[in-house]
Amino acid sequence: MSVRGIGVDVVDVERFAASLERTPTLRQRLFTPAEATLSTESLAARFAAKEAFVKALRAPAGMSWTDIEVVTDDRGAPSFALHDQAAARVRDLGITGLHLSISHDGPVATAFVVAEAD
Repeated sequence: MSVRGIGVDVVDVERFAASLERTPTLRQRLFTPAEATLSTESLAARFAAKEAFVKALRAPAGMSWTDIEVVTDDRGAPSFALHDQAAARVRDLGITGLHLSISHDGPVATAFVVAEAD
């Protein structure tokens, strides 16, 4: 395995909350229906994860944010469920592993993504 991309992003939770309030359609543009029901802190962390994914894979313009879904397993560990253009980008780059770490504490949410290929 070799590292093919690394991405990191930090989101100011309060500023992100203000953006969601100011632009009512933003939640639907950024998040899947399953994600959209989560707390503002969790949404900020998921947005950071999506931004980190885009950076790690140098994603092309036009990719829908909802093509990148952050899911958690039964123990709370995050991972990606990729759809349409995001899944195609991973396939095109030969990515065989994606590692995601997200966190939110107080006013800051952060995410780190590592993309690997054989």
